[in-house]
Amino acid sequence: MLLPALLCYSGFTALCLSMERHYADLLGGKPGTRRCLLLRSAGWLLLVLSLCGAVAVRGVTMGLVEWAAVLMGSGVLLVFLMPYQPRWVVRLALIGLLASPVVALQSSIFQVG
Repeated sequence: MLLPALLCYSGFTALCLSMERHYADLLGGKPGTRRCLLLRSAGWLLLVLSLCGAVAVRGVTMGLVEWAAVLMGSGVLLVFLMPYQPRWVVRLALIGLLASPVVALQSSIFQVG
């Protein structure tokens, strides 16, 4: 369930950055309308990909249950990092995005035979 966790956290971070207040807190400045739309779309896409990854690994029933747990854990992590360690929020999301292809290649989703 590492892949869905990485994708969920990155998706929630993208959704967080699509809001002007959080964007200003984390990155400084004000995002444009196109950037907000791009971040919102990327966030939802990452959440859907995390759902697909969870269902592919564990099946529909357990995949949905574990995905819900990963959603809650990612949300809690983001909520606690925002006020206490705001510099870590974007860094962890980028690390998660960079690590997710490696994790996907090593997971049972893409193994042949």
